[in-house]
Amino acid sequence: MLELWTSETPNGWKTTIMLEELDAAYTLRPISLTNREQKEDWYTARNPNGRIPTLIDHEVDSANGGFAVFESGAILIYLAEKFGRFLPIDTMGRSRAIQWVMWQMSGLGPMMGQATVFNRYFEPRLPEVIDRYTRESRRLFEVMDGHLATNEYLAGDYSIADIACFPWVRGHDWACIDMTGLPHLQRWFDTIAERPAVQRGLLLPEPPKADEMAEKTTRQGKNILA
Repeated sequence: MLELWTSETPNGWKTTIMLEELDAAYTLRPISLTNREQKEDWYTARNPNGRIPTLIDHEVDSANGGFAVFESGAILIYLAEKFGRFLPIDTMGRSRAIQWVMWQMSGLGPMMGQATVFNRYFEPRLPEVIDRYTRESRRLFEVMDGHLATNEYLAGDYSIADIACFPWVRGHDWACIDMTGLPHLQRWFDTIAERPAVQRGLLLPEPPKADEMAEKTTRQGKNILA
């Protein structure tokens, strides 16, 4: 049995989308970032970094409570290898997909995360800092757009590369990143957004009502800064 500890963030949605795409049997344990559950001892015993998500594979290492996997990119790779899907088996294809996952983990996620923090949560506002992270996030969007001009997906067929990047691109409005003038990225985004498993994954854990989402997200973001 698989168990996922997660919350409604781009990194969390990467893993729920993956599990829904796999049609895998799993249980979901929502983690309250507002209440800082991810910092509690029971959580950090399985995820020393104190972040979401964490996957527990109870079919492996059951004597020790199951095998814990932390870091969303590592979870995507683990699940792709476990189920034999969404990651090419040939050396070059596998490398291409993992390159884009690493690119998202080291670039797109951190830059958009900082753009969100300084645009939405940090006080006082720092225009030079906001400009730095906003421009770099836009540059990374342009990297994707250029690559997608001659590729349907990021690494051949639909793969963990696309699953890793999609939730972050989806958050461009909240991070205040302009996505106009990027037709290939928009085409890629629209195609993935239509996938039923993606739509299901974005509803997990159960999201707050629309009029509560901005307030809750802001509260969580400021709490992370505390």
